[in-house]
Amino acid sequence: MTSTGSTSTSLGVDLLSVVARLNRLASQLIRLPLPWAQARLLSTIEDRGEARISDLAALDNCSQPTMTTQVRRLEDAGLVTRTVDPDDARAVLIRITDAGVRMLAQVRADRAAVIDPVLAELDPADREVLSAAVDVIRRMLENAKNTPTR
Repeated sequence: MTSTGSTSTSLGVDLLSVVARLNRLASQLIRLPLPWAQARLLSTIEDRGEARISDLAALDNCSQPTMTTQVRRLEDAGLVTRTVDPDDARAVLIRITDAGVRMLAQVRADRAAVIDPVLAELDPADREVLSAAVDVIRRMLENAKNTPTR
């Protein structure tokens, strides 16, 4: 496959569409222990290590008051903590707690339990291809962390 602009764009559209459908499938067929939006936020906080509410709001394309409400729900559930930002005493940093890590692991396991039977139906060669594709996507995500946003 060539990497012409239209092919790359098409691949990007296809990849995002398929991943979104897979995510919906995994979330719709089970009852999560917390709402999907909160699980997604918890995952973002875990990925970043710690973050200001304003940064989380920007990442999620929502208002700061909306993010404050979402973080408060996670905090009330004991899944995140707030600490004073050592660089700016007026700001707080949000960090995932051990309970939050356990909750996120449970959410991921529950969602994977929906997908695992579908994967089991694939022939071994397709599972190998998919496994290799997951490795490529991980590398893409790592590279994206080091790429400035536009």
